[in-house]
Amino acid sequence: MKLIKGTKIALKTLGAHKMRTALAVIGIVIGVSAVILMVAIGRGAQASVLKKIRGLGTNLIIVTAGKVRVIAGRPRQIGNVITLTVRDAEVVANESSFISKAAPFQGKKFVVKYGDASTSTVVSGTTPDFTEIRNFRPASGRFFSDDEVKAAMRVAVLGRTVVHNLFEGHDPVGELIRINNVPFEIIGVLEEKGVNAIGQDDDDQIIIPVTTVMRRLMNVTYVNNIYVQAKDGAIMDRAADDITALLRERHHIKPSKEEDFSIQNQMDILRAEQETSETFTMLLGSIAAVSLLVGGVGILAIMLISIKERIKEIGLRRALGARRKDIMLQFLMEAFVLSIAGGVIGAVLGIFASLIVGWTTELPTSVSIPSVVIAFLFSSATGLFFGIYPAKKASELDPIVALQSE
Repeated sequence: MKLIKGTKIALKTLGAHKMRTALAVIGIVIGVSAVILMVAIGRGAQASVLKKIRGLGTNLIIVTAGKVRVIAGRPRQIGNVITLTVRDAEVVANESSFISKAAPFQGKKFVVKYGDASTSTVVSGTTPDFTEIRNFRPASGRFFSDDEVKAAMRVAVLGRTVVHNLFEGHDPVGELIRINNVPFEIIGVLEEKGVNAIGQDDDDQIIIPVTTVMRRLMNVTYVNNIYVQAKDGAIMDRAADDITALLRERHHIKPSKEEDFSIQNQMDILRAEQETSETFTMLLGSIAAVSLLVGGVGILAIMLISIKERIKEIGLRRALGARRKDIMLQFLMEAFVLSIAGGVIGAVLGIFASLIVGWTTELPTSVSIPSVVIAFLFSSATGLFFGIYPAKKASELDPIVALQSE
């Protein structure tokens, strides 16, 4: 009953000073809505990155020639990059019991022409197993066959961006293009993939048989990468170890020497990105939470002003029998009502702002119910914390001195 009565008195008192109450609430509103919005942006970015990593393929392991170092946020090959061959991919696929498929991969940018139109794009050489390993599917036409790889046929499968640049969107299957002045027949168009996890447009490429790119376009005997699909996600670490052992043996690398290739496990990439994204989300949330503390300071200031103005009221209530804890509870209730009101309004605005940002910008957002609940509880706790000092100060006023104050 005391809580209900105290709440009614608090609402009446706060309602009598609307401007002051609004100013105190605004700080909490901004703090709560900022926390919800920042966490939503962080979670949205995390979900977007994880989706792109999963889009790289199923149970994917990437073997790269030389060593891989992250430079300016992107992986770069360094050292000897001519150490992998098509035969390495065949051995990995055939001799490892943990591997279901392996596809060699060699790519380079070339100028591609069709009639008077031309574009610069990546031409990638691989084998038919690449489609299943990397989840690349033809939307029209077909992918090339193993026989066409063996014969180094001049056939090509185009990404959507290339189709748009050269053919203005119409179906090019059956047309001829020239890659580095070598004619190729278009036999298929790939499904749209979008931007991958490292910021590259997977649709801005042409895929041809690996033997064709090596012999007719680049005149090389090596490949840059081998894309490998493990039989199960649970054995990817064991599969990576098996690949390492097979390639060390094939490359005659002594036990004391370092590998001349690098292996990236899709699960390792996922874990690293998750840790980075979670840290980023926590950082954003922490920065936004500072505004909640600022809102709490606002409540503290408003409550101290309120006490100064209501000294005689406090003295009168004490003279009529109100105990110290009653006075303290009253002012705590006022601080709590301010924080609750700010928390509710801030939560609604934060959710609304997150949805608006997701709809109107390229920033992905994901509203988290736990973050809404935590922000609301934190705002309530902030109100109580910053309300304790003024409430205690009010309860300790001497009733006689209070009644005599001007």
